[in-house]
Amino acid sequence: MLAFDQVYELFSHKLFSFVLKILKNEAEADDIVQEVFVKIWESRGNLVDFKLLNSYIFTIAYNHSIDLIRKRISNNKYLEHLKNSAIVYNTPTIISQIEFNELNNQVEKLIANLPERQKQVYLLHREEGLTYPEIAEKMGISKNTVENHMVKALKYLRQNIDNSLLINALFVSLFL
Repeated sequence: MLAFDQVYELFSHKLFSFVLKILKNEAEADDIVQEVFVKIWESRGNLVDFKLLNSYIFTIAYNHSIDLIRKRISNNKYLEHLKNSAIVYNTPTIISQIEFNELNNQVEKLIANLPERQKQVYLLHREEGLTYPEIAEKMGISKNTVENHMVKALKYLRQNIDNSLLINALFVSLFL
Protein backbone atom coordinates (compact mmCIF):
# COMPACT_ATOMS: atom_id res chain seq x y z
CA MET A 1 0.00 0.00 0.00
CA LEU A 2 2.87 2.34 0.83
CA ALA A 3 4.44 1.76 -2.60
CA PHE A 4 1.11 2.55 -4.27
CA ASP A 5 0.84 5.81 -2.31
CA GLN A 6 4.34 6.73 -3.43
CA VAL A 7 3.48 5.97 -7.07
CA TYR A 8 0.34 8.07 -6.71
CA GLU A 9 2.24 11.01 -5.23
CA LEU A 10 4.92 10.74 -7.89
CA PHE A 11 2.61 10.58 -10.92
CA SER A 12 -0.80 12.02 -10.05
CA HIS A 13 -0.04 15.71 -10.68
CA LYS A 14 1.89 15.11 -13.91
CA LEU A 15 -0.79 12.71 -15.08
CA PHE A 16 -3.57 15.18 -14.29
CA SER A 17 -1.79 17.91 -16.30
CA PHE A 18 -1.24 15.51 -19.18
CA VAL A 19 -4.90 14.45 -19.31
CA LEU A 20 -6.15 18.02 -18.81
CA LYS A 21 -4.20 19.12 -21.90
CA ILE A 22 -5.99 16.44 -23.90
CA LEU A 23 -9.53 16.80 -22.54
CA LYS A 24 -9.65 20.49 -21.54
CA ASN A 25 -12.01 19.53 -18.69
CA GLU A 26 -10.88 19.38 -15.07
CA ALA A 27 -13.61 17.04 -13.80
CA GLU A 28 -13.07 14.56 -16.63
CA ALA A 29 -9.30 14.74 -16.12
CA ASP A 30 -9.82 13.93 -12.42
CA ASP A 31 -11.99 10.97 -13.39
CA ILE A 32 -9.43 9.63 -15.86
CA VAL A 33 -6.59 9.94 -13.34
CA GLN A 34 -8.65 7.97 -10.83
CA GLU A 35 -9.50 5.31 -13.40
CA VAL A 36 -5.80 4.95 -14.21
CA PHE A 37 -4.85 4.42 -10.58
CA VAL A 38 -7.70 1.98 -10.04
CA LYS A 39 -6.45 0.02 -13.04
CA ILE A 40 -2.90 0.07 -11.69
CA TRP A 41 -4.13 -1.09 -8.29
CA GLU A 42 -6.16 -3.91 -9.85
CA SER A 43 -3.21 -5.08 -11.97
CA ARG A 44 -0.53 -4.53 -9.32
CA GLY A 45 0.23 -8.25 -9.19
CA ASN A 46 1.06 -8.32 -12.90
CA LEU A 47 3.45 -5.37 -12.87
CA VAL A 48 6.96 -6.79 -13.04
CA ASP A 49 9.12 -4.14 -14.71
CA PHE A 50 8.79 -0.94 -12.71
CA LYS A 51 11.13 0.82 -15.12
CA LEU A 52 8.25 0.85 -17.60
CA LEU A 53 5.72 2.14 -15.07
CA ASN A 54 5.90 5.72 -16.35
CA SER A 55 5.06 4.76 -19.93
CA TYR A 56 2.45 2.24 -18.72
CA ILE A 57 0.62 4.87 -16.66
CA PHE A 58 0.67 7.53 -19.36
CA THR A 59 -0.40 5.02 -22.03
CA ILE A 60 -3.43 4.02 -19.94
CA ALA A 61 -4.28 7.70 -19.39
CA TYR A 62 -3.90 8.51 -23.07
CA ASN A 63 -6.08 5.57 -24.13
CA HIS A 64 -8.80 6.43 -21.60
CA SER A 65 -8.72 10.07 -22.72
CA ILE A 66 -9.05 9.12 -26.39
CA ASP A 67 -11.91 6.75 -25.54
CA LEU A 68 -13.68 9.60 -23.74
CA ILE A 69 -13.17 11.92 -26.72
CA ARG A 70 -14.58 9.25 -29.03
CA LYS A 71 -17.56 8.85 -26.71
CA ARG A 72 -18.08 12.64 -26.74
CA ILE A 73 -18.00 12.68 -30.53
CA SER A 74 -20.39 9.74 -30.72
CA ASN A 75 -22.76 11.35 -28.20
CA ASN A 76 -22.60 14.67 -30.05
CA LYS A 77 -23.39 12.94 -33.36
CA TYR A 78 -26.28 11.10 -31.69
CA LEU A 79 -27.67 14.30 -30.16
CA GLU A 80 -27.26 16.13 -33.46
CA HIS A 81 -29.13 13.31 -35.21
CA LEU A 82 -31.96 13.50 -32.68
CA LYS A 83 -32.14 17.28 -33.14
CA ASN A 84 -32.24 16.90 -36.91
CA SER A 85 -34.90 14.20 -36.65
CA ALA A 86 -37.06 16.44 -34.49
CA ILE A 87 -36.65 19.28 -37.01
CA VAL A 88 -37.49 17.05 -39.99
CA TYR A 89 -40.64 15.71 -38.35
CA ASN A 90 -41.33 19.07 -36.72
CA THR A 91 -42.82 17.37 -33.67
CA PRO A 92 -41.36 16.67 -30.28
CA THR A 93 -40.72 13.00 -29.81
CA ILE A 94 -42.91 12.01 -26.90
CA ILE A 95 -41.38 8.54 -26.78
CA SER A 96 -37.89 10.01 -26.54
CA GLN A 97 -39.00 12.30 -23.71
CA ILE A 98 -40.60 9.38 -21.87
CA GLU A 99 -37.44 7.30 -22.27
CA PHE A 100 -35.30 10.23 -21.15
CA ASN A 101 -37.50 10.59 -18.06
CA GLU A 102 -37.22 6.84 -17.36
CA LEU A 103 -33.45 6.98 -17.70
CA ASN A 104 -33.28 10.05 -15.48
CA ASN A 105 -35.45 8.32 -12.85
CA GLN A 106 -33.24 5.25 -13.00
CA VAL A 107 -30.10 7.31 -12.46
CA GLU A 108 -31.71 9.13 -9.52
CA LYS A 109 -32.66 5.78 -7.94
CA LEU A 110 -29.14 4.45 -8.43
CA ILE A 111 -27.68 7.58 -6.83
CA ALA A 112 -30.11 7.20 -3.92
CA ASN A 113 -28.84 3.62 -3.41
CA LEU A 114 -25.21 4.69 -3.09
CA PRO A 115 -23.67 4.55 0.38
CA GLU A 116 -24.17 7.90 2.10
CA ARG A 117 -20.58 9.19 1.76
CA GLN A 118 -20.33 8.14 -1.88
CA LYS A 119 -23.64 9.83 -2.58
CA GLN A 120 -22.52 13.05 -0.89
CA VAL A 121 -19.23 13.09 -2.80
CA TYR A 122 -20.95 12.30 -6.11
CA LEU A 123 -23.59 15.01 -5.69
CA LEU A 124 -21.09 17.63 -4.57
CA HIS A 125 -18.88 16.89 -7.57
CA ARG A 126 -21.42 16.29 -10.33
CA GLU A 127 -24.32 18.52 -9.32
CA GLU A 128 -22.62 21.32 -7.40
CA GLY A 129 -19.44 21.27 -9.51
CA LEU A 130 -17.02 21.19 -6.59
CA THR A 131 -13.48 19.95 -7.19
CA TYR A 132 -12.06 17.03 -5.24
CA PRO A 133 -10.00 19.32 -2.95
CA GLU A 134 -13.08 21.47 -2.26
CA ILE A 135 -15.13 18.38 -1.41
CA ALA A 136 -12.36 17.07 0.84
CA GLU A 137 -12.26 20.35 2.73
CA LYS A 138 -16.04 20.61 2.99
CA MET A 139 -16.45 17.03 4.25
CA GLY A 140 -13.30 16.96 6.39
CA ILE A 141 -11.78 13.99 4.55
CA SER A 142 -8.67 13.55 2.41
CA LYS A 143 -8.62 14.16 -1.34
CA ASN A 144 -7.70 10.49 -1.83
CA THR A 145 -10.82 9.45 0.06
CA VAL A 146 -12.92 11.73 -2.14
CA GLU A 147 -11.32 10.20 -5.23
CA ASN A 148 -11.97 6.67 -3.97
CA HIS A 149 -15.63 7.48 -3.29
CA MET A 150 -16.04 8.91 -6.82
CA VAL A 151 -14.38 5.91 -8.45
CA LYS A 152 -16.65 3.51 -6.57
CA ALA A 153 -19.79 5.59 -7.27
CA LEU A 154 -19.05 5.87 -10.99
CA LYS A 155 -18.27 2.17 -11.24
CA TYR A 156 -21.58 1.33 -9.53
CA LEU A 157 -23.55 3.63 -11.84
CA ARG A 158 -21.86 2.27 -14.98
CA GLN A 159 -22.53 -1.32 -13.94
CA ASN A 160 -26.17 -0.76 -13.04
CA ILE A 161 -27.51 1.67 -15.63
CA ASP A 162 -29.99 0.19 -18.08
CA ASN A 163 -28.47 0.81 -21.51
CA SER A 164 -31.58 -0.61 -23.18
CA LEU A 165 -33.32 2.74 -22.64
CA LEU A 166 -30.62 4.48 -24.68
CA ILE A 167 -30.81 1.81 -27.37
CA ASN A 168 -34.61 2.14 -27.54
CA ALA A 169 -34.35 5.92 -27.93
CA LEU A 170 -31.89 5.49 -30.78
CA PHE A 171 -34.10 2.86 -32.47
CA VAL A 172 -37.19 5.07 -32.25
CA SER A 173 -35.38 8.09 -33.64
CA LEU A 174 -33.85 6.13 -36.54
CA PHE A 175 -36.73 3.94 -37.65
CA LEU A 176 -40.01 5.54 -36.59
